[in-house]
Amino acid sequence: MKGKVALITGASRGLGRSAALQLAAQGVDIIGTYHSKAGEAQAVADEIERLGARALMLQLDVGDSASFAGFADGLRAAVLERFDRQSLDFLINNAGIGQTASFADTREEQFDLLMNIHLKGPFFLTQALLPLITDGGRIVNLSSGLTRFSLPGYAAYAAMKGGIEVLTRYQARELGARGIRVNVLAPGAIETDFGGGAVRDNADLNAFVAGNTALGRAGQADDIGLAVAALLGEGGRWMTGQRIEASGGMFL
Repeated sequence: MKGKVALITGASRGLGRSAALQLAAQGVDIIGTYHSKAGEAQAVADEIERLGARALMLQLDVGDSASFAGFADGLRAAVLERFDRQSLDFLINNAGIGQTASFADTREEQFDLLMNIHLKGPFFLTQALLPLITDGGRIVNLSSGLTRFSLPGYAAYAAMKGGIEVLTRYQARELGARGIRVNVLAPGAIETDFGGGAVRDNADLNAFVAGNTALGRAGQADDIGLAVAALLGEGGRWMTGQRIEASGGMFL
């Protein structure tokens, strides 16, 4: 994949950071977005460049769809200046937040925030970036194991991710004429700072996850970063419109 260019939303931490580093190790140049922590984003860019790839970090609020047209214009100029390219090869819609509330207690503002970031954002950001994605490119949308199994507190979050999985099939069908493959990757419970770092920091929750996972542990960020890289490699060239779960066999 050397010489390819990938845009990863939410690349300054967690799964996005891991995907960026795994792809960079294979020679992919990285454009990452971050919401507010420019220092963390720059640290990831430095790691990418130590791996021999080029990096560019751009600020983006994926919950603000009104900003996407301007972001796309700025991105076009930045790709040309930084990478001497006029297109992207890969788009990974990764950015997200974790919020928990029971169905009965979910407030409308919580629902709207999750919708804007996890469903409306990827929908309209991908739409805005379509002219920049090369024919034959790849899109990976991040979902969740919670669309297959259910745990109290995630009704709104999982509903948005279910929407992403349906959207992925439609994108695959409609973009197939351009040779663009679109797949969805659904992580299980991962030890990151997502959702306040509960899986990583709460020993009881971590043990619960491990006890209900075939491979006997909670996931690590690199489990997902490696899966993203695999989907974007040549082994994924005949896969499109598919949901791939990377959960270590959680709740089988």
